[in-house]
Amino acid sequence: MDDAIYIRPVGMIPDAMLTMLQDHLRDYLSLPVRTMRAMPVPEGSYERNRNQYNSTRILREILTETPADAIKIVGVIDKDLCIPILTFVFGEAQLGGVASIVSIARLRQEFHGLFPDDGILFDRLVKEALHELGHNFGLIHCHDRECIMYLSNTVRDVDRKRSTYCGSCDSALYLKSEPWRA
Repeated sequence: MDDAIYIRPVGMIPDAMLTMLQDHLRDYLSLPVRTMRAMPVPEGSYERNRNQYNSTRILREILTETPADAIKIVGVIDKDLCIPILTFVFGEAQLGGVASIVSIARLRQEFHGLFPDDGILFDRLVKEALHELGHNFGLIHCHDRECIMYLSNTVRDVDRKRSTYCGSCDSALYLKSEPWRA
């Protein structure tokens, strides 16, 4: 089997969302993308005092079941994520590593007191998944506020970004992912 980027649902994620994400990542990155079976939310990842889940602990669990042919693996979860030094994160990635995770919890309109909108949610998920995969391929944050690699501190930052990398980040990503291109 050819090497591939894997999507790993963590907990319950709608199948339609995963299929759309798989198709979008495959088409955008020109790399094979496969979706794995869901894994449960790791028990030790919940931080009761914050009512959030520690993304680093979840990344460690994702790594324990990474397929041998994985180029990269991105987890998708519907829980609010945190790390010790930040009040929340949309996602986390190993810079230049294999694994990343993206949360759809704060990407949902209803998290912000608005009516649900699956189109907006999916657009945000794609941007954040590509952002975290960019880190996995070794890209750092970009100063271009419209580039996927720009650091998003708010959902407004996510919405402001295009669904593409800027020219500089796109070139860097292409070079870093070239060994896996057919």
